[in-house]
Parts: sequence; structure tokens; C-alpha cells
Amino acid sequence: MRIKRIALCGLFTSLALILSLVERMVPLNLVVPVPGIKLGLANVVTLFALTAMRKREASAILLCRVTLASIFAGSVTSFLFSLFGGFLALGVMALLLRREGRWFSLFGISVAGAAAHNIGQVCAAMLVLGTADVLGYLPLLLLTSIPMGLLTGLVCRTVLNHLKKIDIFA
Repeated sequence: MRIKRIALCGLFTSLALILSLVERMVPLNLVVPVPGIKLGLANVVTLFALTAMRKREASAILLCRVTLASIFAGSVTSFLFSLFGGFLALGVMALLLRREGRWFSLFGISVAGAAAHNIGQVCAAMLVLGTADVLGYLPLLLLTSIPMGLLTGLVCRTVLNHLKKIDIFA
């Protein structure tokens, strides 16, 4: 069983990495003129891993994805931005998932994760740039986290519904 879980973590890391790299090719700034805005496709895997696996496994998948994406197509600053955003989102979503169905839907959890991701990235920007001036950009990022989080939640919900039929975790 342990080997199967390790293999699944590798599979999900690969999927998250592919989604992250594909996302870089989508010219979203032509549709939404907000610098740095992304769909958050790789976060679908993070949310899915949190719902279907242990937090430790979801954290490992996130760390591997962020590290590999930065090596393949990023920089040290993109690593920091993704790391801060990703782990803050993971933490917020893990906390809210405890109350899923009672206080929060998967969509609400996903939107909260998208907002936390943006907050984490702004914190990383403040650290890298050494100024709090980037906080002025946060309201716009938080506004865009609503549709992006809803999209992530929709994709995750759809995947979860389909995977229930095949039960890969059995």
C-alpha cells in the first residue's frame, strides 16, 4: 500500500507540473489585463490531494511541483512566490476542509485557497522587493481569486466525481 501511495504522489506531482507548465503558455493577460494572473490549474492537484490523501502527501506534491517548475521554467523569485503562495493556500484549504459540507463547500474552500495563494505571493513580493508598496496590488488579486478559485473548485469537483467511479485509492 505504501508503494502505491508513493506512486500516486509521483503521478500527481507530474500532473501538477504539467498543468503548471501548460498554464504558463496560456496568454491569460490578453483576456484579464492583470499582471501575474494565472488560472491556478496546478492548484487543482493540491486541492485534490488534500481531499483524497494525507496533508503530508499533499505538501510533498506541492513542494516537488514548485521546485521542479522553478528549475524547468522559473527563477529563484518564482520559486519563492510559488512556495509562499502554495503553502499558504494549502494550509488555509486544509483548515477549511475540516468543515466542508458544514460551513464550506469545495468551491468556497477553493476560492479561499486562491485568495490565500495571492496573499502568500504578495508577502513573498514584499520580502523580495523590501517594500510594502506591493500591498496596493492585493485587492485586485483578491478580486481575481474568486473566478479562478471557482474554476479550480469546479475542475476538482468534476475529477473527484469521476474518480469515485474507479476508486484509485482502494
